[in-house]
Amino acid sequence: MNKSEVESGTSTRAGADCVGAGLRIKGELSGNEDLLVEGTVEGPIRLAGHKLTIGPSGKLTSDVVARQIIVYGSVQGNLRASERIEIMKNGSVVGDLTTARILIEDGASFRGSIEIDREAATVLSDKPTQARVATAAGNAQGGKTT
Repeated sequence: MNKSEVESGTSTRAGADCVGAGLRIKGELSGNEDLLVEGTVEGPIRLAGHKLTIGPSGKLTSDVVARQIIVYGSVQGNLRASERIEIMKNGSVVGDLTTARILIEDGASFRGSIEIDREAATVLSDKPTQARVATAAGNAQGGKTT
């Protein structure tokens, strides 16, 4: 799904679920697919290995855990992404952010704190990668080279 598809509302991407602009959901959401929110959601959202996009008309009052979070609309709540959080130029977030990478475009609104957690990206990765990271960190701290 590219930026123009989200802004124009013409997305046809297969595999991504959508909460339409006319829908209001209260309660906990979790799933195993990417999600586009154009409506209103109140309650926690958990998409640990997937992407959440809050479209231009989307409004969340939620704490969110996802792999990637992109905000074009408005969010009140804490966001935790293992890979990346993006707040686009007309997006608005009031809450704390925890992520490995962050992008806040000019014109975006943000109030809260940001924690850059480089280890968050390894939470969803495979164990061999985690072992390599631990070994590399051990070698760097011990001053050894291999």
